[in-house]
Amino acid sequence: MTPLRECYEQGGDRIVRRITIGARESITLIGDVSDPVPEFHAWMRWWQSFLRGQKIQCEEAWRPLRIADLFCGCGGLSLGAAEAARAVGLLPVFELAVDIDAAALSVYNENLHPVRLLARDVGTLVSYSVPALVRGDREAYPSLVESDLRSLVGRIDLLLAGPPCEGHSNLNNRTRRSDPRNKLVLDAVALALALRVRTVVVENVPEARADRHGAIRTAENALRSFGYHVSTVVLDASDYAVAQTRRRLFLLASREAPPSEATLLGLTKRPIPDLRWAIGDLEDARSSPLDVPSRSSPENQRRIAYLFETDSYDLPDSLRPPCHRAGHTYPSVYGRLVWDKPAGTITTGFMSMGRGRFVHPSRPRTLTPHEAARLQGFPDSFRFVLSDDREPTRSQLAKWVGDAVPPPISYAVVLTLLETLMRSRDGT
Repeated sequence: MTPLRECYEQGGDRIVRRITIGARESITLIGDVSDPVPEFHAWMRWWQSFLRGQKIQCEEAWRPLRIADLFCGCGGLSLGAAEAARAVGLLPVFELAVDIDAAALSVYNENLHPVRLLARDVGTLVSYSVPALVRGDREAYPSLVESDLRSLVGRIDLLLAGPPCEGHSNLNNRTRRSDPRNKLVLDAVALALALRVRTVVVENVPEARADRHGAIRTAENALRSFGYHVSTVVLDASDYAVAQTRRRLFLLASREAPPSEATLLGLTKRPIPDLRWAIGDLEDARSSPLDVPSRSSPENQRRIAYLFETDSYDLPDSLRPPCHRAGHTYPSVYGRLVWDKPAGTITTGFMSMGRGRFVHPSRPRTLTPHEAARLQGFPDSFRFVLSDDREPTRSQLAKWVGDAVPPPISYAVVLTLLETLMRSRDGT
């Protein structure tokens, strides 16, 4: 079976993307506003134009793709899923978005317009027992607690979930590997089973596999017990048109057929995009509050000044806080970014030089929320606003942007699952 093929071609002032699955070909177009760099491949021009907010022109959708998103945050996973759906001629319909952060749901609603928004703990929506999940016990099938969701049973094509990963973080020295939040992946899987969805994507950090409760292994076994084909892979966002090295674990499940590793490999991009490609046009941007950097403390202002005065990219230990001067394992902290390389992982601390390599390569400041959003793969067309166009706080922006799944990697993962759905419908 020939895997899905993705091709980008320059067409005058537009770029053409062709997706071929079996005998079906889908074409989408985007206006080319990319930098006039001869070395840029067509895909680099496409995704740079996407980041700069160009609208994608699609063929008329031939059917809806019904999506539910759990632990949705502001919508990074869903935004990538929407682009994947449109790339193959499907109309994304967000039937359900769930998160305990009501403000994040407001941003999600502004951009993705779901049918249902629930500011709830996902675990309160479904009743299940872990042993029954693992055994595939039909008599103890996960059941919905929220009656309003029962109309969705059997109607969801794709369920997305990005449970909190803080419990697995190597910076979490207190409860790492045994944090109760690590079991939230099972809430997502139980709800997927209760809704009888066709395909599932669960995202987390690679360290989730080391959880003492074995949550990922239990989730895989549960899905297999109920008839799903399951594949768990670790991917780096820099391989999928994101100017950031960000390794993430993806659990993929489909009732139709095993997700194709050949398709995932075929969607990787080379060369790896660098910082200049992603944010080179934003050095002195001041078009919105997102372009305003955080004000550093006097101590950090002196540290930033040293990096530029000495043309350095790493701060010597003698200028770090006292706790670092006797030795440390955080070489990137207090560091300066480099134009011709991708960023390291963008976290919720991107506005502080003490929480990562977040000093701008050519300006004596840290990254702005706008720059961090671009490095996460959010296009300028995505609106980080609350209801009534109110501006979010800086801490809200930091959390939403830093915790998000980059839409371009979500696009590749979801496209791989859509291949199984479309081949099933087309009989190929």
